[in-house]
Amino acid sequence: MFQDTQPAALSPQGAIDTMADFRIDSPREVGAVMRQLMDAATPVHFSTDAGAALSTVLWTVDTTARRLVFAADARHPQLPALVECPEATAVAYLDAVKLQFDLHGLLLVHGSQQCTLQAGMPAHVYRFQRRGAYRVRTLEHTEPTARLRHPALPDMALALRVLDVSMGGCALFMPDDVPPIQPGLDMAGVVLELDADTRLAATLRLHHVTHVQPQSRGSRLGCELMHMDPMAQRTLQRYIDQTQKRRRLLTLR
Repeated sequence: MFQDTQPAALSPQGAIDTMADFRIDSPREVGAVMRQLMDAATPVHFSTDAGAALSTVLWTVDTTARRLVFAADARHPQLPALVECPEATAVAYLDAVKLQFDLHGLLLVHGSQQCTLQAGMPAHVYRFQRRGAYRVRTLEHTEPTARLRHPALPDMALALRVLDVSMGGCALFMPDDVPPIQPGLDMAGVVLELDADTRLAATLRLHHVTHVQPQSRGSRLGCELMHMDPMAQRTLQRYIDQTQKRRRLLTLR
């Protein structure tokens, strides 16, 4: 992560800009943060003052042309209202850091096989430390899995890969060949098998479905963890702590 070392700036009226300590202004660093979002297939949540909202992922970062390309589903009911707005606010989370930036001139581009949502590179990015909701990416070699029944097809058993997890939620990978699940549904009786020593039960509330890179052939399900008993909560906290330590060790090698 980049550290913003700029001193507090003055506004045109001479007042101290209290947000300067959280802001990344360097075009090089803004581009690097965008590439992090792209490489991690991190969900990016758009919203506008008019109330339009949409979740997607960043597909392409063109630092030369200063353009961003996001995944887009032309059938999404919020897309027309989003594109009509002159400005949208984007929010994304990288581990314990919240990123926020404004996008201007959103443009829906129709391709032969898929649509994209394009915008100019943001002039700056705000970076805020999150509290109490540290999210870790799971370790692939432990094969973290969520086992559940498809809410619309109870006879269909699903085993979905767990992409990341925090004390409040998790993200699952849904392959394209699985019938879609509608946001807003509660999925009871889910068993999370995060590694050989971590198995816990919870109810998942699906908040958003985000299309990831085309070659991944699937979507990311953003879920809230609900109805976990105290033992399950302690087990999950221990898993998060241990995974965080293991990832730090891996970066030192």
